[in-house]
Amino acid sequence: MSSMSAAAPRGMTRCAAAAVLFGATTPLASRMADDTTAPVLAGLLYIGAAVAVVPFARRQSVDPAAFRRGGRRLAVAVVAGGFLGPLLLTAGLARTPAATASLLLNLELVATTILAALLFHEHIGRRVATGTVAVAGAGVVLVWSGAPEPRLGALLIAGACVCWGLDNCVTADLDQISPEHITVAKGVIAGSTNLALGVALGAAMPSIGLVLGALAVGALGYGASITLWVAGARDIGAARGQLLFASAPFLGVLVAWVALGDQVRTAEVAALALAAFGVSRVVGSHHLHDHHHQATDHDHEHVHDDGHHVHAHPDLDQRVRHSHGHRHAPTRHAHPHVPDLHHRHVHAD
Repeated sequence: MSSMSAAAPRGMTRCAAAAVLFGATTPLASRMADDTTAPVLAGLLYIGAAVAVVPFARRQSVDPAAFRRGGRRLAVAVVAGGFLGPLLLTAGLARTPAATASLLLNLELVATTILAALLFHEHIGRRVATGTVAVAGAGVVLVWSGAPEPRLGALLIAGACVCWGLDNCVTADLDQISPEHITVAKGVIAGSTNLALGVALGAAMPSIGLVLGALAVGALGYGASITLWVAGARDIGAARGQLLFASAPFLGVLVAWVALGDQVRTAEVAALALAAFGVSRVVGSHHLHDHHHQATDHDHEHVHDDGHHVHAHPDLDQRVRHSHGHRHAPTRHAHPHVPDLHHRHVHAD
């Protein structure tokens, strides 16, 4: 069995599940933005994420040496993805219709793809590139339509997407630290910082009902969603993972239209069609060529029937998924693959 045949479908499923959770909860967060300040809401959402994931993180072993090796990248992920991103998003949600905000979140895909290609040398390919262009067009349709106030909100949401694009690229390649520990670190550090900032700026603490609601939304839309996305992106790369995650606004816009009664706008319908085409391009975006693997030491979830993990375990079925530190010897071969943890090599074209 090739590594592509096993890892890619699993990664796609995880990223799609992350998209469903985030997309369904974004309109709910938009409603909450009217009743409190951006830092307070961002803090509550990420604290909710940490609380939800802590029980799962406790089951994962903690290697201090791994945290030291990946600490710098984890710090980038926490600041960009856990602090600045939610702060800009919640400020934008207060100035933008819920359906428009849901669709604008697809700009995170554009930022992720550009950063993955330019800074992290991830192979993009024609299908992912054309899909990204389509989603970018959907974002332009929304940014340049409507009143000035929604346009300001759109720019704030776009800034959040750039922060999350950087976060995505860093965490997709952070193979020393488990997805659960990454989510807890973001939730505890970024959530508490945002909440403290909101209180320092004079924000009144929201009602108990809003606090509980924000924690619940954060648990599902941030905690479970982030953990699933990080695990999935390790299997298919940051750009492809984010292209699948871009399906989140489809559910979000339906929730805004049907459940919350938002007005159906022509620009949103056009943007929805463009974004749907862009997301469809990720399917079949793998490629095949002869490539070389350098010796690598890392710790991540794996099975032993994928062509890359050939080390032996007594009394363990090769199809059982497990995680531990292991070493890959140098090798050269050719098989269909995507930019997973084992295929971050540079392409000439």
